[in-house]
Amino acid sequence: MERGIGPLLVILGLGIVGLGLLVWSGALSWFGRLPGDLRIESGSSRLFIPVTSMVLLSLALTVIVNLVARWLR
Repeated sequence: MERGIGPLLVILGLGIVGLGLLVWSGALSWFGRLPGDLRIESGSSRLFIPVTSMVLLSLALTVIVNLVARWLR
């Protein structure tokens, strides 16, 4: 392994811990309930399609991956 991968793993681990704390505290309770997230309930059937939430998550991950890629160059 390269020596440069160590700090990246530490940052990734801290990010996962931070995300876990946000979920645990309830700070992300809005996620999945955004306008544009589809909920269809019919009798005993439920269908949930989190369109807006996944677009938001995709944009956030794209920005993070691009920032990390620029940092590593």
